[in-house]
Amino acid sequence: MSKLQRSSIVGLSLSKIVELALAEDIGPGDLTSQIFAHETRPRRAIFLAKQAGVLSGSEVVREVFHQLDPSSRVRMRIRDGQEFRAGDELLEVRANLVALLSGERTALNFLQRLSGIATLTRAYVNALGPKSSIGIYDTRKTTPLLRALEKKAVCDGGGRNHRFGLFDMVMLKNNHIDAAGSVSAAVAELVARGVFAASPRPALCIEARNLDEALEAVSAGADIVMLDNLDLKSIRSIVKKMEAFAHQLGCRLPEIEVSGGVTIEDVKRLRRLPIQRISVGRLTHSAPAIDISMRIVR
Repeated sequence: MSKLQRSSIVGLSLSKIVELALAEDIGPGDLTSQIFAHETRPRRAIFLAKQAGVLSGSEVVREVFHQLDPSSRVRMRIRDGQEFRAGDELLEVRANLVALLSGERTALNFLQRLSGIATLTRAYVNALGPKSSIGIYDTRKTTPLLRALEKKAVCDGGGRNHRFGLFDMVMLKNNHIDAAGSVSAAVAELVARGVFAASPRPALCIEARNLDEALEAVSAGADIVMLDNLDLKSIRSIVKKMEAFAHQLGCRLPEIEVSGGVTIEDVKRLRRLPIQRISVGRLTHSAPAIDISMRIVR
């Protein structure tokens, strides 16, 4: 199931998201574009990149113009996930002129935002180097109601999706642990409530702020241990002790995830550590939009 398909289950479908976005912008009607209300012949518009980036959001552009003109046609010059340069033509839309003008800003808002996420994600992935097996993961720090689109943009940039929401993974964070009293107490309560009896069994991710919590997470059967806001020396030391502890217990070592304000420069250092995952909230909460414009072609 794709992230966009999942969005129709957990929230709004793509068509509904676009419908609401258009209603927000157009309201009862586009006053200015009434100049061209008499025109019915299809016109052509080109979406032009004004800076380099990675494309994401083409399906949203299609939906925007389809809702305004069901006979519209979109032809991609660049596909989602592909890199482009300043000056490249990204896509062409054929639709009536009112639809083109009324849908321009909504289409661009989505395309610029999502391409920005894909572009930033690609920079993080490239910082790992071509031979790295470490994954760059997103978080739940997304724009409300746009999570499916933004998580797809992360994938278009070469990143990977963490849990979609609170329903598809158990993640014990510091507030859960502190409120329960310990990692073990929190896991015991989840087991007692049958959370892990579900099929398929939800994965268990445990945030660890220090060595004691990391070792407790190993003994609790964590699938992922998230080492949060720790320096490189501490991470290396904790992972080594986790390996020895797992061997002593005769259990597998969980996947190791690093998080906490990770920059691209940090990734270049973290890639040398024995970890499997790096999660980066800024992929979706702080990615700058890519500068893209639309031009009507006469």
